[in-house]
Amino acid sequence: MIEFGSLGTLSEGAFRFLVFASILLIMAALEILSPKRKLRNDKTRRWITNLSIVGIDGFFVRLMGLAAVPLTAVAAALYCEAKGIGLFNWLQLPLWLEIVAVVIILDFAIYLQHWASHKVDLLWKVHRMHHADVDFDVTTALRFHPIEIVLSMLYKVVLVFLLGPAAVAVVIFEVILNGSAMFNHANLAMPPWLDRILRLIIVTPDMHRVHHSIHQREHDSNYGFALSIWDRLFATYTPQPRDGHEGMTIGLPQWQNDKPTKLLWTLSVPFLKDDTAQDSRSPAKQPPAASSPEKPKKASAE
Repeated sequence: MIEFGSLGTLSEGAFRFLVFASILLIMAALEILSPKRKLRNDKTRRWITNLSIVGIDGFFVRLMGLAAVPLTAVAAALYCEAKGIGLFNWLQLPLWLEIVAVVIILDFAIYLQHWASHKVDLLWKVHRMHHADVDFDVTTALRFHPIEIVLSMLYKVVLVFLLGPAAVAVVIFEVILNGSAMFNHANLAMPPWLDRILRLIIVTPDMHRVHHSIHQREHDSNYGFALSIWDRLFATYTPQPRDGHEGMTIGLPQWQNDKPTKLLWTLSVPFLKDDTAQDSRSPAKQPPAASSPEKPKKASAE
């Protein structure tokens, strides 16, 4: 149970599921009302596969939550609060300021994690399951391999022990992370003027769709999940796809077929051999730097 101030005490799981289901339904409805692209594969089959994956991921996270040691981010935050561990337990900031700081710091940490998942060979083998989807809609946001979910949770647990944030701040961050992922993966046609304004602060569907391009230069950019500032700051920002949003190809070059719609095949992706040169990755030596020599080509809309 988490204390939400004036909102009272709520079950963390119930609160997060309510927000998750609400955003999923809203984005799904908006995709029907105003789709950006025509989907290539059968939507029912894809949705069954992608929603099954999120169910499997949730099962593994629940197992981690039952461990004797805190192996989930919220459990770790509660432990740190009780023991006085971590930076924010020492600083004793006002709760609202701590929440803002925690959300910004953890969002940057997720940006770095996402960047590493494209640059480190072993991490890419797992992460490419997400990119294998040849369509791009709200359920693509849920398509992460259980191995990646477990590794991501352990990464966040380490960060929580270092930061010592309030548990409510971690819950709010997780809700923002999941909600923004569903928003920026939505197959949603937004007015260009609105997209230009929103992407100054947050990652929009048009901005993130570039990251799912078949072209390696494009899918090795736009790593942000919630805040768009990190891609601009570290020169990993590509404004628009070179083939246009309606004409671009989504997915990975070696799997431009219906295999990514099949659940068992999708779960086997980390163990498949690299089929093409485009799928190879070299281990990263340095984090992204603002002085990166290559800049994306100027596009028609910023």
